[in-house]
Amino acid sequence: MTDDFYRRIGGIREPDPTLGKNVPRKQPSAPQPGEDQQPSPQPEPQPPPKIRRQRVVLAEPSRSPSSLRARVELEQQTSWGELLIKDLIKVQLRTGLLLTALVVLPLGALPLAFFLSPDFAELRLIGLPVAWLLLGVAPFPLLFGAGLWYNRLAERHERDFVDMIEN
Repeated sequence: MTDDFYRRIGGIREPDPTLGKNVPRKQPSAPQPGEDQQPSPQPEPQPPPKIRRQRVVLAEPSRSPSSLRARVELEQQTSWGELLIKDLIKVQLRTGLLLTALVVLPLGALPLAFFLSPDFAELRLIGLPVAWLLLGVAPFPLLFGAGLWYNRLAERHERDFVDMIEN
């Protein structure tokens, strides 16, 4: 149907009377050989079958009593809640110190290597001193990688903490 059709009938489109109803469609049957071609009486339309309603629940399942207890312990800052928080802080601190050591040791060893081996300090790569490249360029990817690694570990520890509290 085009816009011209709607303009010709006054611009008002009539709604489909069967819209939203379960109306079974009847297939016309082919006449059998030897049968008359008389129209058969139309059966009365039956009311559509009642559709059973379904309940949709969008809320989260209720929390277990232990998770509520843990949350209350944390909110009221009881000794047990304080212990849980201290454990999380210890794990985060241990991770931070470990990654700091992994960054500081190689970067701190470079000046020592240049001091102990003057020949190593005089090496050149593509006309640039290797010492400048190692001290001026190499730390940035190392620090970026360590930062990403720490972020992933910290988020994992926090997720584990929340899972422990909620379960």
